[in-house]
Amino acid sequence: MSTTAHRLLAICGLAPLACILAMPRPASADNFGPSHYDRATNELVVTILYGGTNSNHKFTLKWGPCQIDESGQRMPLVNAEILDDQFTDIEQQQYTLEKRFSLADMPCPRPAKVSLSTAPGFSVDLVIPK
Repeated sequence: MSTTAHRLLAICGLAPLACILAMPRPASADNFGPSHYDRATNELVVTILYGGTNSNHKFTLKWGPCQIDESGQRMPLVNAEILDDQFTDIEQQQYTLEKRFSLADMPCPRPAKVSLSTAPGFSVDLVIPK
């Protein structure tokens, strides 16, 4: 078989892979940048990193139940999931958003540890002082 024939076979063999790589990908997992507690406003200030076709994603906070250590050796813990209203948006560009979440409805007494997470499993822990 000639060199030209080998090249043609190699190109034909790689064509399906090229098609797969060229397909649009779902939005990349939401992740966190720098985040902190703002005592003056009683809010979590969270930097959210996400991918999509637009920057109009809306993020909400879903509180889990308060987990209290009966021995008193650890501070109360609450998990809070950050939900993206466009989680199936196709990733075309990366975006960064600083979002504030009120702690008025936090289900734990203070001081407490808040474990923020996204559906894909990224998380960040913040301590909320008394």
